[in-house]
Amino acid sequence: MKDTLSDILLHTQHRPWPLPVGNYSYYQEWNDVLFFHWKITPESIQHLIPKGLQLDTIDGNAWISLVAFTMEEIRPKGLPAVSFISNFDEINLRTYVIKDGKPGVYFLNIEAGNSFSCKIARWISGLPYEFAPMRRNRTNAFQSASSNKGFSFKARYQIGKSIEEKTELDVFLTERYCLYVERKGILYRYDIHHKPWDIAKLWVSELETSYRIDGIALNKLPNKMHYSKGVQVVAWNRIKV
Repeated sequence: MKDTLSDILLHTQHRPWPLPVGNYSYYQEWNDVLFFHWKITPESIQHLIPKGLQLDTIDGNAWISLVAFTMEEIRPKGLPAVSFISNFDEINLRTYVIKDGKPGVYFLNIEAGNSFSCKIARWISGLPYEFAPMRRNRTNAFQSASSNKGFSFKARYQIGKSIEEKTELDVFLTERYCLYVERKGILYRYDIHHKPWDIAKLWVSELETSYRIDGIALNKLPNKMHYSKGVQVVAWNRIKV
């Protein structure tokens, strides 16, 4: 059963900073989420981080995560979702950054399986959405291939037991309540909010990735993996930071 928006907005004790002032602007759901995390050296990715952002590290390590999920019900506040625009599969590649004491994510690449939704999302948000054909069986398989950049992803997986006691690294890699984007040389922050992630162990029987971002190749087994049934998300309009 889904939570009410009031329940989501009242559940704030887990947040590292208070909710933004004012009403949220968008609602969306990130469902059946696969997290694949690679540990990297800060030096290998620092040059990809926009000026004004600080790379966020843990135990001296930076991380890149490939997150594959199904976006559903995305819509502006007060308007209904339109399924052929609002629902699509997505794969994003992100790293972890911080500014003004607010840890968030910075997207290195975003692909979605709906070309029309990509155009709208890119225009509205400024995020680097690109179209890539995707196929998904929510029980155990996810596949994508982008002819534009030559990126591909294929996973067959099994979902393990729920993680009841999250480690510091689990929290670092999942509990992020803003994202940063640079557009025309200006840095913006999008604040988001949702209840804490319920995460579980994830096992793969097959995993193929051909993502390469400026020399960083994600073609080996991840250092860590997670699965989540998903979260209901509210988001605010971007602000200049």
